[in-house]
Amino acid sequence: MAASAIRHLEQICSGHVVCGVPLSRISRWRIGGLADVIVRPRNIEELARLRVWLHSEGLAHVVIGATSNLLFADEGLRVICLQIGGDFASLSVAGCEITAGPGCWVPGLARRAMQAGLTGLEHTCGIPGTLGGLICMNGGSQRKGIGDAIVSVTSVDAQGNVRHRTREECAFAYRQSVFQTCGDVIAGAVLRLRPTPDRALVRREMLEILGSRRRKFPQKQPNCGSVFVSNPAMYGEYGPPGAVIQRLGFKGRRLGGALVSAQHANFIVNAGGATAGDVLSLIKEINSAVLTATGYAMEVEARYVSAHGDILPAGSSLTTRPIWRLHPST
Repeated sequence: MAASAIRHLEQICSGHVVCGVPLSRISRWRIGGLADVIVRPRNIEELARLRVWLHSEGLAHVVIGATSNLLFADEGLRVICLQIGGDFASLSVAGCEITAGPGCWVPGLARRAMQAGLTGLEHTCGIPGTLGGLICMNGGSQRKGIGDAIVSVTSVDAQGNVRHRTREECAFAYRQSVFQTCGDVIAGAVLRLRPTPDRALVRREMLEILGSRRRKFPQKQPNCGSVFVSNPAMYGEYGPPGAVIQRLGFKGRRLGGALVSAQHANFIVNAGGATAGDVLSLIKEINSAVLTATGYAMEVEARYVSAHGDILPAGSSLTTRPIWRLHPST
């Protein structure tokens, strides 16, 4: 990247521009080559100025948060990377409403809601990510999504304009939102929860969720969480993705350094030295087998970030017809 571009980035975000960053150090999957430059804006004003300048210069860029569901290319990143982090982690509670920044750590947000005597975020208490990414993916657990609690979302578009969307305008659907396609960067949100007369009950539910996640999900090996989205139609006929993948014999399947977790088959862990290529190949292998056995091409929840900054599901869709069918779980 040109030295003049680096200098301009430093003028906008003084002291928050880093070059030659090994993505494997910041990735929760511990995978990825070198990023040419990572810029970490400190507030919405810096973010807006960054987007104005990047747009005026026609410079490609990609936006990341805590990387909870991202798989970075082995080639690294050749475009400017904007990382929204701790400087955007503001949080305040007023009655039943919480105003929070996109850099808020989701388990901490759920705990703060519980402490304030509010209920509605228990399902997020074990999700290792930041609020911005959770909103973008309409993430959650127990088949719930954060969109149910959203009042409004503030974002910055490609031209640096600050936008405010209502929950309806965010177009939340299962693991979907308008932010996956509109190009805006989430800069804040207002959530409305329900008051609870029994704070201890909410705390117990959160502890039960955390305990269940510890028992079911891999905690010690790098991973990005669930790889495949649960399709309601496939779930009704065959069960959840992890159960289908396990019944097809993939639990413990290893390709290079990528391993289908022995704890939960919908998790692919880095068992040591895994590459993005290893993970992508394993995802395609699993999806092909599930399609052949069930007729369903599973949607991939994990996102692949190419060297040129494209973000797409980590695995291409498959359209071949089933050859044989796995016996349904019902």
